[in-house]
Amino acid sequence: MTLIALAIPCLMLVTFGYSALYAASPFGTCRKCNGFGFATTTDRKGRPKRGKSCRRCRATGKRIRAGRWLFNRAQRIYREGTR
Repeated sequence: MTLIALAIPCLMLVTFGYSALYAASPFGTCRKCNGFGFATTTDRKGRPKRGKSCRRCRATGKRIRAGRWLFNRAQRIYREGTR
């Protein structure tokens, strides 16, 4: 097998795997706050304490995945175009 013939099924496997992931679980943990919903800071004694609420996930700890965002956008454009 040539290298291209081997790369095509691998890329298809990765694509379909990611599609299945965002179909099953459209929300992932926020990368900025690690799913806490807030930033952790330390006080003067070095103990962790709750910081400000995360603006990126709006303090939920979850964000919509990029693939699901693209799917939702495509669906919205299709719906608006067929009306």
